[in-house]
Amino acid sequence: MTEAQILATARATIEAQLEASIGRTLGDLQAISRLALEGDRLQLNLRLPVPVGGLEADLLPVLEEALKSAGIGQPLELGLESQIQVRSVQKPLKPLPGIRNLVAVGSAKGGVGKSTVAVNLALSWVAQGARVGLLDADVYGPSQPLLLGVSGKRPETTAEKRILPVEVHGLKMMSIGLLIDAEQPAIWRGPMVTQALMQLLTGTEWGELDYLVLDLPPGTGDLQLTLAQKVPVAGAVVVTTPQQLAVVDARKGLKMFEKVGVPVLGVVENMSTHVCTHCGHAESIFGHGGGEGLARECGTELLGTLPLDPQIGIESDQGRPTVLAAPDTPRGQAWFQLARRIAGALARRPRDRSGAFPGIVVERSS
Repeated sequence: MTEAQILATARATIEAQLEASIGRTLGDLQAISRLALEGDRLQLNLRLPVPVGGLEADLLPVLEEALKSAGIGQPLELGLESQIQVRSVQKPLKPLPGIRNLVAVGSAKGGVGKSTVAVNLALSWVAQGARVGLLDADVYGPSQPLLLGVSGKRPETTAEKRILPVEVHGLKMMSIGLLIDAEQPAIWRGPMVTQALMQLLTGTEWGELDYLVLDLPPGTGDLQLTLAQKVPVAGAVVVTTPQQLAVVDARKGLKMFEKVGVPVLGVVENMSTHVCTHCGHAESIFGHGGGEGLARECGTELLGTLPLDPQIGIESDQGRPTVLAAPDTPRGQAWFQLARRIAGALARRPRDRSGAFPGIVVERSS
């Protein structure tokens, strides 16, 4: 093949593989910023609207194999850029200054592992190179201080009386659980709770963030509706278990987001399958297919299924979520894969056109 033929074949092969590996519409975003023959090597630079940390190790072998199958034997040199852009939010709200994308993690059902999903999602994005914050919006049962091992720590304030988030494992976190006695219940009425949460959101010095993950409390009442109507959300993730009892409530949570104009990115099925550590037998303890059925019924995406593994609970209780405690295990990799799927689903949403601020560009190369 001539040089022009090599480049044309390589471009078509790479675009097809990107759509298969990362998202079916990302090829339309002009992800290939540079493709050239440099001596006997093929130089490829990609600009992607998702965090790219760790992506090269997954993507490079797949691209090399695809190019080889297309008759291109030149070694591939891959460079990656992450350009995370501001996505549109529900009208008439606008994105918060400095926070490019606020992603809500919710479910009308309690006990489905929503807070565990939120913290592992946030930490996965940190590990993948993004700047991330986490706001624990569950006033009556704040979980994030325990999950991150910072119970009892008190946040500091600036001279302007703004709250400085607690920084742990590269993540900025704020929770009402850091401001009140952990042994005392928050006996507050709805308006007081809403006011406190809005103050935590807007009164915290978050700095520049690619993503702020909002861990919502269960339910579809006044608190959830007020937050959905006042907080500019780029996308919501609905968590359920396979059990129909959970799916019934998760459906209500999903419909609530739709009614208030919050875009739903998709459904996460937690506690999907348990694999016995002794014999390796896989068993669906809470049923099968609940998350997939919910996503299909509501016309959205099943973003991922997460295992039912006792170690996840143990790691959480120890203040070391799975992506920190066991990142290379199958249960750890499941969280990283889920984070990429959610980032990809968000990247396929329309960009914000208010001109508030440009996207962040982070360069990474091999």
